Amino acid sequence: MTPSKTSRLLNVLREFLRFLKPRTLYVRSLLILILPLIFVQLVSTWVFFNNHWETVASTLTRGIVGELALVLDAFSSDPSGFDPLQVAYTEHLGIQLTFFPDQIINIDAVGERQIGFFASWLARDLESLRRPFLVDTESFETQVVVQIQLVEGVIQAVIPRQRIFSNTTWAFVFWVIGSALLLFAVTSLFLRSQIRPIVRLADGAQRLGRGETLENDLKYEGAVEIRRAAQAFNAMRANLYKQIRERTDMLSGVSHDLRTPLTRMRLQLSMMGENDDIKDIMGDVLEMEAMIEAYLTFARTEKVEAVTKVNLTQLLQSITEKWQRNDYQLNAHIENTPTLLIRENSFRRAIDNLISNAHRHATTTWITAGKRRNHILIIVDDDGNGIPEAMRDKVFRPFFRVEGSRNKHTGGSGLGLTIARDVIRAHGGAIFLGDSPYGGLRVTISLPA
Repeated sequence: MTPSKTSRLLNVLREFLRFLKPRTLYVRSLLILILPLIFVQLVSTWVFFNNHWETVASTLTRGIVGELALVLDAFSSDPSGFDPLQVAYTEHLGIQLTFFPDQIINIDAVGERQIGFFASWLARDLESLRRPFLVDTESFETQVVVQIQLVEGVIQAVIPRQRIFSNTTWAFVFWVIGSALLLFAVTSLFLRSQIRPIVRLADGAQRLGRGETLENDLKYEGAVEIRRAAQAFNAMRANLYKQIRERTDMLSGVSHDLRTPLTRMRLQLSMMGENDDIKDIMGDVLEMEAMIEAYLTFARTEKVEAVTKVNLTQLLQSITEKWQRNDYQLNAHIENTPTLLIRENSFRRAIDNLISNAHRHATTTWITAGKRRNHILIIVDDDGNGIPEAMRDKVFRPFFRVEGSRNKHTGGSGLGLTIARDVIRAHGGAIFLGDSPYGGLRVTISLPA
């Protein structure tokens, strides 16, 4: 086999083993505890079967073979004394002896000298009699039949099974299996109680990452390390909410304070008549008011909004119809999408920002939405000038505006993409920029389904 084929085979084997490897902590922990137990039980069973069971079985079968040897010796010495011997064996040993004169054991028709899985134990010791024989352990549930060929015929012995096979063997097997199942059940319950706080912590972190509001702290339960992780999570959650609240309040307060003097300036300018200087100043005032309104919009996205179940298809269709009513060239292809837990107003504002951003720099916009595997994709394309690849990371910064076609003269305060990204991230999704097949910018939103 060539090295390349060997390498490919190893890669396939590695991928197969990786596929078989359990993914959850519960299953992995269970295997760590159960696999050594299974190994110990198998070793114990192997030792038992190779020592205890073999010793007991050999002792029992040697006793039976010895008794049959006495029957053969007595029959060879005096065939007429077989009847009293038959009665004695039946009464005292439980062995039913029968003599079939002039009969021959048809071993070839049977194919083997022993019938049944356990017959080999008895057949091994019957070899010492140096006579043809047949052992049958399957025809009867409680008895074993042994036929021995003599010159005069066949002696058949029907022996109780308990005289050959020890019942303690099955008791040991049942004990091994029962103890393993009992330990598996106890271990499973214990692991579930220990892993439950970890799962709850992971769910809380995932919900917090999606932007959901966690009303209550996580319970402190489980091992000491898990309790410490829950305490750290609760402290992080409290600090995060505090920082968001303080930043939102500060931004809202500053924006509101700035609106009052700007309103007075606009009123005073409107009363001063019209000339070129006043028009320039009025334009600057209006631009500042627009920027402040954008700041307030940005602050509103930081406020905690209740999460509700929303039909995403209907939401996107309503946004599309609103823009189409304003005679904007917006083409939509929206497939059926599942109902999601989202902040409806924030999500609507994010999609509106993307369409508005495309509207300012393009003549036509295309919006496509649908479910792909375990994600929902929302794609907004336009036929504008696009954004240079080197600046696609910078445009998500607050108040950043691209030079050229996307400057302040075309409108916007540099917060549209920032707001959209924050909203999408708060819902556990991601947003990407790329080249549109229509020549402009493509914005791709990926949400967990």
